[in-house]
Amino acid sequence: MKTLFDSCSAGRLSLANRVVMAPLTRNRAPGALANERMARYYGQRAHPDTGAGLIISEATAISPQGVGYADVPGIWSEAQVQAWKPVTQAVHAQGGKIVMQLWHVGRISHTSLQPQGQAPVAPSALTAKTKTVLLVDGVATFVDTSAPRALDIDELPGIVQDYRVAARHAIAAGFDGVEIHAANGYLIDQFLRADTNLRTDAYGGAIENRVRFLKEVTAAICEEIGGDRTGIRLSPVTPANDANDAQPQALFDHVVRALGPLGLAYVHVIEGSTGGPRDHQQGDVPFDYAAFHQAYRQAGGQGAWMVNNGYTEALAALALADGADLVAFGRSFIANPDLTARLRKGGPFNKADRATFYGGGDAGYTDYPTLPA
Repeated sequence: MKTLFDSCSAGRLSLANRVVMAPLTRNRAPGALANERMARYYGQRAHPDTGAGLIISEATAISPQGVGYADVPGIWSEAQVQAWKPVTQAVHAQGGKIVMQLWHVGRISHTSLQPQGQAPVAPSALTAKTKTVLLVDGVATFVDTSAPRALDIDELPGIVQDYRVAARHAIAAGFDGVEIHAANGYLIDQFLRADTNLRTDAYGGAIENRVRFLKEVTAAICEEIGGDRTGIRLSPVTPANDANDAQPQALFDHVVRALGPLGLAYVHVIEGSTGGPRDHQQGDVPFDYAAFHQAYRQAGGQGAWMVNNGYTEALAALALADGADLVAFGRSFIANPDLTARLRKGGPFNKADRATFYGGGDAGYTDYPTLPA
């Protein structure tokens, strides 16, 4: 029987346990640069005896156009590569592993965050019914997203290249791999879903067309750094960031069948509504996660299967028994840098201070207590 505390592998990544720290946007990277405070934060959660077997970094923008929230880090410049090195060094010094989540937000942005105040970009010119985060006088403030413009088909190869370069930069910065953010209503997910993709060219319409951009991005990254250092995050039924599709099972089964032959390190699945109900579904028919997993395996997918959303130690044990390989924990890792040690003991668990989630300094970031040695 697999347990959370067994060692395992994900592609070329050898992991000390099956506990994963999920990507968590914290808005503490002014100038889009990683910093010493971030190095402490990740280092605190990296020791394999007490923390995560694998850390997935906060979502990191692949280009200035890909930025959608205030004070999030980037990976498009050499300065950013250098700024991230102390973070990866801090994790490796504790014996941990860390991958970078690569992010283009698409329409989930604001003109004030875009180069020259331009409109955000998207598959189609549809404004998201959601909000993003700006910092006003240092305080996180939620504002409506700006109206996007539709990407011209000739722009898409350039964005694919941005992903490729970002993956190369992540490895240069010392990361053990990357995770492609294809979930939660951001750019790749916007291409996938019929409600956000009204294109009539080769990237819209039929499912195979809507999956084309994801395939091109993933193939480029795998070619650049190897599929065995590449993971991908998917959220089949989340309504996050106004993301909906009437046929999620057909769509996402197609997605994982396309990913199967690429030799990915892992597939990271958000079950239900991101940060919300695990039983959320789109439409009248529940999403069949077992069939989804099976579709990936039948397509030749050998990568680890990572599950996420509201997991406890007991739920994680059930998921591992049902075929999952890794279990990601998000908010629990905010308040508990030694989460794995606490899971082993059955608690106690610190409670996260939501007021400090986005923006700020050490409070609610690097100052949560650990269990006595």
